Amino acid sequence: MECNLIGHGAEAKIYLIYGEKQNDNFKFRMTKEVVEELNKDIVFDYAKERIVLKYRYRKNYRHEIIDKNFRKYRTRRESRILSRLSNKINVPQVILVLEEIGVLVMEYIEGSKLSDILEKVEYIKIMEEVGRIVGMMHSIGIAHGDLTTSNLILSNNKVYLIDFGLSFFTRRIEDFAVDLHLLREALESKHWKIYQEAFSNFLTGYKKTFNRFKVVIKRLENIEKRGRYKNVS
Repeated sequence: MECNLIGHGAEAKIYLIYGEKQNDNFKFRMTKEVVEELNKDIVFDYAKERIVLKYRYRKNYRHEIIDKNFRKYRTRRESRILSRLSNKINVPQVILVLEEIGVLVMEYIEGSKLSDILEKVEYIKIMEEVGRIVGMMHSIGIAHGDLTTSNLILSNNKVYLIDFGLSFFTRRIEDFAVDLHLLREALESKHWKIYQEAFSNFLTGYKKTFNRFKVVIKRLENIEKRGRYKNVS
């Protein structure tokens, strides 16, 4: 079984794992080589050939109990958010959760990151769809926390939102406005040729699915003003 490390951040390691074909499903094996805290291998089946395993690994500089509780809480929260969104917008399916050791197994979404292709596709239509998705997410009280085009995937003409490691439940307008600010910054820095039109169409979609959009946009303006004043000082 093939297992590739595809991401290694400050909090977690991300693995892409290929299963072994078995009848109508694929068999996967989670081993100590990937998750160091396992006492024995964990075997499970899934309908698709590839999965993503996110492992929030131990940090030796943190107290053992604090570290365990932190990883458990973050893993539980991320899995709950994905489950809450699964019938609302396109997100990876949760396959397996082992919150005691910081493991979250998810569906692999095959496609292209918008950060790599946005200028090459029908970005006006796509960004409006992104706005609709984000508006729906905000309407049920979830902020993404890292809303950039790198965390949006185009797969079979559908837009998927991924990487909810920094996401949280909230009803604060400030939190929703920060999501929009992060996306606007990503568009301006990575997609500067089209960013104004792209963000405008994002807002068109956002307004369709989030009825508090006016106060969010007003707060976004305040956030960006604060940023400009800070840069001047």
